[in-house]
Amino acid sequence: MNSPDASADQVAQYLRDNPGFFDANAELLASITVPHPHGGRAVSLVERQVDLLRDKNKALEMRLAELLRIGQENDAIAAKLQHWTRELLRVRDVRELPARVAEGLANDFSVPQAALRLWGLEAAHADLPAAAEVEPEVRALADSVKQPYCGPNAELSVAAWLHGGGSQTRSIALLPMRVGAAPQAFGLLVLGSPDPARFQAGMGTAFLERIAEIGSAALSRLLP
Repeated sequence: MNSPDASADQVAQYLRDNPGFFDANAELLASITVPHPHGGRAVSLVERQVDLLRDKNKALEMRLAELLRIGQENDAIAAKLQHWTRELLRVRDVRELPARVAEGLANDFSVPQAALRLWGLEAAHADLPAAAEVEPEVRALADSVKQPYCGPNAELSVAAWLHGGGSQTRSIALLPMRVGAAPQAFGLLVLGSPDPARFQAGMGTAFLERIAEIGSAALSRLLP
């Protein structure tokens, strides 16, 4: 004797194999009832199908609304990136670039904390605040970071560059400055926030990569 589950599978398979079954037996649609998902009452198969379609439509509407929200956020970020880039292009005195890079991120992207260190600059620029001495370990760290790092501030030494010495920094992003695809970095841009969720591990870094590329291109004017 077949089990109930086997019989149910056979009925389901039969209906899939014979899509015209209810066309030939339309009266069954009105007579078959099934339990309502949100109550104990029974409803017709047609009504249950309408409920399923309505739920599916709501799910699609929610997904569409989410996609629109993400698109609007990306458009806003792209506009800020364009403004930041334009302001860097307008800088005539190259010695102003390090400050303008960090200040622009704070103003355009509302980044609470930003710090920049550069090395290997022309001798004429060695007195810039951004050219302050950097430990060999930090230079090695910058060389090892091939794309922006985002995550918690796990007592990283570079957090000390940030406002307040990093005491209020809960999340951090590290953006190495390098010329094109050069393996060695010539600087490190550090972004920080007291919000643990601002720079999360696993978050998308596409815009941070663009920031690193544009910042590197602008700051490379300080190199020999």
